[in-house]
Amino acid sequence: MPEPAADRWDGVRLGGDGFVLRRWRRDDLDALVRHADDAQVSRAVSDRFPHPYTREDGIRFLAGEVVDLSQPVFAVEIGGEACGGIGARPGSAERAHSAEFGYWLGRAHWGRGTMTRVVAAFAPWLMRELALHRLFATVLDTNPASARVLLRNGFDEEGVQHCAVLKRGRLHDLRVFAKVDRSAP
Repeated sequence: MPEPAADRWDGVRLGGDGFVLRRWRRDDLDALVRHADDAQVSRAVSDRFPHPYTREDGIRFLAGEVVDLSQPVFAVEIGGEACGGIGARPGSAERAHSAEFGYWLGRAHWGRGTMTRVVAAFAPWLMRELALHRLFATVLDTNPASARVLLRNGFDEEGVQHCAVLKRGRLHDLRVFAKVDRSAP
């Protein structure tokens, strides 16, 4: 498997209490599969994140076939291994001032406030780096922990997209959260 192409995000390392955010590497494959192959992890994220999560899924992800790795998409490294991810998809044209982001974390690290600290490092950095005025995320109605992460980081809940997602045979609402900077561009 080839190493991902060099880009503007290479060399970026955002540290925090107990974690580092950095680019994904091909040697993350085993840890990625170990943490991602969990039905509880996949239950509240996009179906681009399958269950079961196979080695082939990890290879496709690390090759940039699942998400655009030229965007700010980082591994969450704890204890020297990648055990989660956070990334953003910037808007374009008239929406270039905005980006959507998402994240996940291996279940072994849940319940410790890790993702709250990860978002606290990533969100302001991303907004500065991309000169964003709006950063938003959607949260499945069955994932109150993710909603708490956003609220603790100063995101406002803007509303609900009813019956927005069909996941595992069931319709779900999506809660929309955003952080905005209303200063003039």
